[in-house]
Amino acid sequence: MLSIIYLYLQPLYKTESLEIKDAIKKAKKNDQIAFNFLLDNFWNDVYGFQLKRTKNENDAEDITIQTFSKAFDKIKTYKEDYKFSTWLITISKNIHIDLLRKRKTSIVNDTTESDEERVYNIIDESPTPEDKIIREQNLAKLLKDIKKLKPAYQEIINLRYFQELSYKEISDELEEPMNNVKVKLLRAKKLLSEIIQKK
Repeated sequence: MLSIIYLYLQPLYKTESLEIKDAIKKAKKNDQIAFNFLLDNFWNDVYGFQLKRTKNENDAEDITIQTFSKAFDKIKTYKEDYKFSTWLITISKNIHIDLLRKRKTSIVNDTTESDEERVYNIIDESPTPEDKIIREQNLAKLLKDIKKLKPAYQEIINLRYFQELSYKEISDELEEPMNNVKVKLLRAKKLLSEIIQKK
């Protein structure tokens, strides 16, 4: 019986790779490259999990963005007793449950100004490798590539790079929390740079 329980719990205590552990430590110190690395490495796990639950690509994507937003905001609370992916999936599951409750009760939960003021600065303004790839493109080609993205990603790229809005202004424009905006922009840049590099 004990061996069965041990086998069941073993994945929970499976150790992370040194590269992941290092990225988590750096992310706890607000390192943007570490955030990018974690987002790239775990996006598919969380998105795939939510796609199975919601059976809806848009909902799965929105919940995944919120998951990383919340995880990066609370990264300092992460304890290495569990795999990082398990921690992310737990956050994701809770966000989905909250979303279902909100839809069921139809209560709109507005954020207050004090909530916005305490948003953590999880990502700095320094250019990422994706920024460099995007900036080096011919404008006509770049616009064609942007049109290959989902509308939500097209919009956030447009607001950030063509209208040159700050994260706060984009947050106000989209009526989304600032951390969601930051994660969505990271994801949009990643997808756009992949489209550009395929050529």
